[in-house]
Amino acid sequence: MTLIADGGSTKCDWILLGHDGEILLRTRTRGLNPAVVPQEELYARIRENSDLVSILEIAEIVDFYGAGAGTKTPNEILTKVLQNLFTKAKVTVNEDLLAAVYAATTEPGIICILGTGSNSCYFDGEKIHSHVPSLGYVLMDEASGNYFGKRLIRDYYYGKMPEPLMRQFEKRFDLDPDTIKLNVYQKPNPNTYLASFAEFIFTAEEVNGYFWHLISEGMRRFIEHRVLCYREAQTVPVHFIGSIAHFSEEMIRNAMKPYHLELGKIIRRPIDGLIDYYREHRLKVKG
Repeated sequence: MTLIADGGSTKCDWILLGHDGEILLRTRTRGLNPAVVPQEELYARIRENSDLVSILEIAEIVDFYGAGAGTKTPNEILTKVLQNLFTKAKVTVNEDLLAAVYAATTEPGIICILGTGSNSCYFDGEKIHSHVPSLGYVLMDEASGNYFGKRLIRDYYYGKMPEPLMRQFEKRFDLDPDTIKLNVYQKPNPNTYLASFAEFIFTAEEVNGYFWHLISEGMRRFIEHRVLCYREAQTVPVHFIGSIAHFSEEMIRNAMKPYHLELGKIIRRPIDGLIDYYREHRLKVKG
């Protein structure tokens, strides 16, 4: 049995597939980003899920794809955690970009992740090429949940948010300066905390002028910095993965037009595409 996980900073989706590709288990845990979640907390978040606990000694293969797993030290930490828990399984940990690629295409293309964080790569049909290393939520992550969350907080305090929206924002969130600073500078998972504010945009009944401008500017910045850096951008489709992309399709299309880019797929949850990929390419190989 093969356990597949697609892990972001906010949540992690898990699917257990049988030898014939049937779904035996589908569950979700809190985010397991090893770059921002302490090691003991990684253990705790997996152990608190009774579904996963029930298969710790049953899973034969554990393939984890996750945010924060693209650099050596976080990858080694998460690999150790998973191997210690799933004691009889062969464990592999890869960055979330690989899952995004498998979910979107088997052909050459540019694949972009827009979730709690953001990232991009070029897939040549066999290998991933990433021209710009991701430096995380403080320095990069254009058009991500935490990018928009930071913009909302700044606009509120700078008085750039329209008055009616300011009142709604105040009712929905604790905007006490000390609370914000505590969560950003002292508590774990500041990126997830900041991204939670972005729900104010993406759960609104309508996209007003302020939201439209905010999203459009974020998409333009992302395309300029994380798509146009690939010379192949003009010749292959550009795919987008993640909930923010799902809710922003029109703004993405508009941001791409001046650069004559081809929009590929927009996929909200990569785990569903991963299931199809494993059924088609992995389980058949195993025979």
